[in-house]
Amino acid sequence: MQQGNPPELEMTPDGRFRRGMRPPLAWQIGRTALLSAVGVGGFIVALLALGFALALVPVALGAGLVAWLAVRLQIWLAGAPAGGPRHLRRPY
Repeated sequence: MQQGNPPELEMTPDGRFRRGMRPPLAWQIGRTALLSAVGVGGFIVALLALGFALALVPVALGAGLVAWLAVRLQIWLAGAPAGGPRHLRRPY
């Protein structure tokens, strides 16, 4: 004895389904969780890179200041005026 109607499959004559079958709910939840984790991980990596770059700004400014002071010291040790013309008769 049969109770109720058997399930109907909506298939084309060549054996394909007429509408796509939905994946199970656990698959959809897992895919959403994975994509969210990848997105949050990328955001955290971007924030760490930005923080590292911002931490290097004072180091670069300090290196520029040291280089400028070294050039000024070399000019002063050479005996030339800081911004004026050099003497033409001096060999250096």
